[in-house]
Amino acid sequence: MTSPSITIIGGGLAGCEAAWQAAKRGIRVTLFDMKPEHYSPAHESPDLAELVCSNSFRSNDPVSAVGLLKEEMRLMGSLLMAVADDTSVPAGKALAVDRHRFAAAVTAAVADQPNIEIIRRQVKELPAAGLTILATGPLTASDLAADLARLTGSEHLAFYDAIAPIVTAESLNRAVIYQASRYDDGPGDYLNCPFSKEEYQRFITALAAADKVPLKSFEKQHYFEGCLPIEIMLERGVDTLRFGPMKPVGLPDPRTGRDPYAVVQLRMEDRAGSHYNMVGFQTKLTYPAQRQVFSLIPGMEQADFVRLGSIHRNTFVCAPKVLLPSLQLSRHPHILLAGQLSGVEGYVESTAMGLLAGLNAARLSRGLTVAVPPPDTAHGALIRHLTEPLGKHFQPSNVNYSLFPPFDKKAFRASQPQALAAPTNRRRRSRIAKRDKAAFRSSQAIISLRKWLALI
Repeated sequence: MTSPSITIIGGGLAGCEAAWQAAKRGIRVTLFDMKPEHYSPAHESPDLAELVCSNSFRSNDPVSAVGLLKEEMRLMGSLLMAVADDTSVPAGKALAVDRHRFAAAVTAAVADQPNIEIIRRQVKELPAAGLTILATGPLTASDLAADLARLTGSEHLAFYDAIAPIVTAESLNRAVIYQASRYDDGPGDYLNCPFSKEEYQRFITALAAADKVPLKSFEKQHYFEGCLPIEIMLERGVDTLRFGPMKPVGLPDPRTGRDPYAVVQLRMEDRAGSHYNMVGFQTKLTYPAQRQVFSLIPGMEQADFVRLGSIHRNTFVCAPKVLLPSLQLSRHPHILLAGQLSGVEGYVESTAMGLLAGLNAARLSRGLTVAVPPPDTAHGALIRHLTEPLGKHFQPSNVNYSLFPPFDKKAFRASQPQALAAPTNRRRRSRIAKRDKAAFRSSQAIISLRKWLALI
């Protein structure tokens, strides 16, 4: 008797996680990836699970929603979380990784798994039969995207995701740039480029006038709010950047002891500290314009860019119309979607959907019922967002506590010790309560997830 098998199309984070989850449950997996035969606009390495940003996994604080999601994935035996932890680089409270070591390690682990066969070939059509996970990501090739549109009977939506530039450490002027993390007393994990008011005015004037890459005739300007290009933010007001990625609060310049007027932060891109990423500086400026405008950033006058910013189209399905909570297509249940294509936003969320797709494909291949995590977990909250009708306009989302069921105030208050009596400062009391509520949600989610895992 042959072992059950599944096909996975796409060797990104979601596809690799799905393959690992199914394979470790004894399922034979055929994993298709189009690299190195073809590359998407955002990728350049033949490795699987390639990242475009070292900080793709965001906060590692288990009280935050995304930190909770990572904790749940670790409990569920996530390959990618294990590799991310092993290849991490300093980034304050965030989980940032050495991108190249991360992709190489994931590629090696998947290749060494005896139940996984990797085929380097582009797939243009979805199989008519047999369990298949489609995890080709937000840059799904046009032929495959068209086939998916045909099967779902609905049009795809699109938004534009932007990539921030990377500079070499040796090209930065450390006489101007200082090291600090927001509100930290120590040296911190970020480099900070401080602006005076005059320098900021000069920078935004040049940014507003700089050449942008025009959208193609078939494209529609529709950006994800969590990843806006800096020039789009500037269009909303001259101080928008100072209250966004260039916020100077909590970053006093050691030369003056005061916060600068604005600041550009640089985050370590690799463990050796030889490259830095411009935090929050996604852009669709032309390459020459980027070099010109970014040279006006104090301390970056001679910056050597190893990667300039870019923008690309992202594609996803209208999940509430086409997906079941198991991530199966409602009209074609032999096909499951994973990753950003399913309608989540962010690498962590995409990997989590790959984990669930791999788990459910393995269960389906053995004739078992599908397993859907409880809605009070981070995984369950994302599934809830993807599959519950939310009105006319569906939008991708990062994991956040607003996706969870309504907060149980009675249970929360009953769990609070007497020591949490309200402080005299009202703003301080509000801040503490907010974090305490998040901590309560997080602890309850872990309890709920453990019970669910024991059942399945």
